Amino acid sequence: MPLSEKIASDYKDALKSGDKDKVSILRMIKAAIKNREIDKGGPLDDDEISGILRTFVKRANESIEQFSKAGRTDIADKERSELVIIQDYLPKQLGEDEIKTIVKDAIAETGAAGAKDMGKVMKAVMAKTKGQADGKLVNNLVKELLGA
Repeated sequence: MPLSEKIASDYKDALKSGDKDKVSILRMIKAAIKNREIDKGGPLDDDEISGILRTFVKRANESIEQFSKAGRTDIADKERSELVIIQDYLPKQLGEDEIKTIVKDAIAETGAAGAKDMGKVMKAVMAKTKGQADGKLVNNLVKELLGA
């Protein structure tokens, strides 16, 4: 089932069951998808929808961090529950050890020798992980393994 259909189906189910939080999140996601479809002039594929969802995940993570720093745990907890709902529609994220292995392989493939080759390695790693790894984590691991 395409991702857009799964989101629409889950939205209907959430409406029927009265799950207000899930309805709210899915409505926001559907609106973002619709806006992007209007901009594009046609329907989106699953990769494009995943890109939208990753944007929501990134925003939620930033919000959680900011609200936690400000001592607003109530809002941070709400953001965490929204994040769980959004992540249900994304591919499973790779663990740090798996990413580290991919980074090491990419360093060997690109022949990277230091910090100046970081861009090459990042490009190779992000192509291999394709939405299954947090860019910030990948960046940190590449820096660490290149000795930057």
